[in-house]
Amino acid sequence: MATIALAATDGMLHFELAMAFEVFAHDPSGLADPWYDLVVCGPGPVGIGRFRMEPDDGLDRLARADTVIVPAVEDIDADLPPDLLDAVRAAHEAGARLVSFCTGAFVLAAAGVLDGLRATTHWAHTEALAARYPRVAVDPDVLYVDNGSVLASAGKAAAVDLCLHLIRRDHGSTVANAVARRLVVPPHRAGGQAQFVTTPVPARDDHPLGDLLPWAMERLDRPLTVEDLARRANMSSRNLARHFAAATGTTPLQWLSTQRIRRAQELLENSDRSIDAVARAAGLGTATTLRRHFHRTLGVPPETYRRTFRSTAPPA
Repeated sequence: MATIALAATDGMLHFELAMAFEVFAHDPSGLADPWYDLVVCGPGPVGIGRFRMEPDDGLDRLARADTVIVPAVEDIDADLPPDLLDAVRAAHEAGARLVSFCTGAFVLAAAGVLDGLRATTHWAHTEALAARYPRVAVDPDVLYVDNGSVLASAGKAAAVDLCLHLIRRDHGSTVANAVARRLVVPPHRAGGQAQFVTTPVPARDDHPLGDLLPWAMERLDRPLTVEDLARRANMSSRNLARHFAAATGTTPLQWLSTQRIRRAQELLENSDRSIDAVARAAGLGTATTLRRHFHRTLGVPPETYRRTFRSTAPPA
């Protein structure tokens, strides 16, 4: 049974720690045997937000774990506990897989285990991480980074994405998807955290894209080009691209592709349509094109997705 150790010290945020406990402490209906053995490790009673918690074991336990998770720290400018950094280094030297959530990346970077590797953290702190630790290749645009034995997620909900990625690595897609279902979250989110820096869908009626996005969503089954979108929005293609980048963090074509994949997911889950019919309804043309885009985005072919997520309700 693989052991996951949560490193808990004063000044950490409770969301990421509690979320890791929720994901890894519960066996998903016996789909994975054995499941993980989860332990919370700390120097003693620790303050997590407004709560006090009694760890299961000391920080020296990290070196005997298969995976060590470092949740987010509340203050990135506060001095990090030397005993935590020593324990993280010892775990790394012992061969443990190290994982940071959100600003927990500052702990891994301070311990030196991110030197020469890619990493990420919450978008509001990527510049600080890059400036403070120039030997770390900080990627501000991704939801998480997997270096094999050292992994890092962006902020808050991206930690859930990384947890599901870990389960997918360890137990396969079926188990990861089952856990995602229990948590009521998507098993895989396309795109990076840039889409969350600003509001993904404009909320104001007077926003330049306020009418365009719903118009495009109603026409996903039809051929749509950047020129079509620009014409509808009464702006140049260059101006449209600038507004899309500001509002969604992506390009018009990438946004269209993402919406079409989501439409295909809905149809695969809730209808009896053939793969060809789903491809046409989602604006992806043929089954071959759908399979290529689906596998590239979600990591599985549409047939596998349908078998995994087929609704038990009558077909729509």
